[in-house]
Amino acid sequence: MARVHGERGRDWLEKLPALVNECRERWSLKLGQPFANLSYNLVLPATGPSGAELVLKLGVPCRELLTEAAALGVFQGVGAVRLLDHEAPRGILLIERVLPGLPVHKLKSEPDATRSVAALMRELWRPPPPNHDFPSLTIWFQAFVRLRKQFAGGCGPFPAKLIDKAERVFSELNASSVRKMILHGDLHHENLLFSAERGWLAIDPKGIYGDPGYEVGSFMLNQLPADASESGTMEILKQRLTIFSEELAISRSRLAQWSFSHAILSALWDFEESAEWRLTIRLAVMLEKLSEVS
Repeated sequence: MARVHGERGRDWLEKLPALVNECRERWSLKLGQPFANLSYNLVLPATGPSGAELVLKLGVPCRELLTEAAALGVFQGVGAVRLLDHEAPRGILLIERVLPGLPVHKLKSEPDATRSVAALMRELWRPPPPNHDFPSLTIWFQAFVRLRKQFAGGCGPFPAKLIDKAERVFSELNASSVRKMILHGDLHHENLLFSAERGWLAIDPKGIYGDPGYEVGSFMLNQLPADASESGTMEILKQRLTIFSEELAISRSRLAQWSFSHAILSALWDFEESAEWRLTIRLAVMLEKLSEVS
């Protein structure tokens, strides 16, 4: 939190215990231990006064939490968890808990997991509401502008040909989009959980306005075997593209191009946050090859 948000993050961490107590008292919650693998928010299981199973999510107030709350409001519990209450400008969300909450890759085979997430994408996507305030993909891809500015027009440690191509591909895809929707924005395996009562549900939406083809990018980059050969990884990527193309009625070539541009964007974000980005570039190169043959 301190690395990403600087002084604001450190100040938030100091005040976090008081914020947790405030939320506990406000909603009469019984709070459990934080979920594992947290990084940008504190996420706690909670039980309400009536016994309802809930999730309390707290983060440094930022645009991303505002758009998460807005996206959950747009989805209205159809294909996604329900937002029960919030004070998003203060970084506070109270959300329905998914039980048993197992991610899709724990319950489904590789191809069936891809089909399940494709079905959920079709269920989630909504036309933008009037006068909406969701960020566009153009805003997200400003990461390329920031990179150029940081390195005096250059690409820093990134291969210039890849950066140039990703910028061009995004521009062409965005300009040729025939429909733009409110997307989840981060629909990878661990953000698709199974509910015994309601089936597959999405969690943690970013809330983004753009071409539906972009949505597959996060899933394409996730849950790839660490010990797989390049050819083995390529086969998984090919299979995912084929299934997504069939299920979403979007050309495989277009999905491969969106996935390539997303992979480069994801690597830039990792670089900005001082995280490892080289593996993502390796996957981007594979997706670039697939975009050329699809």
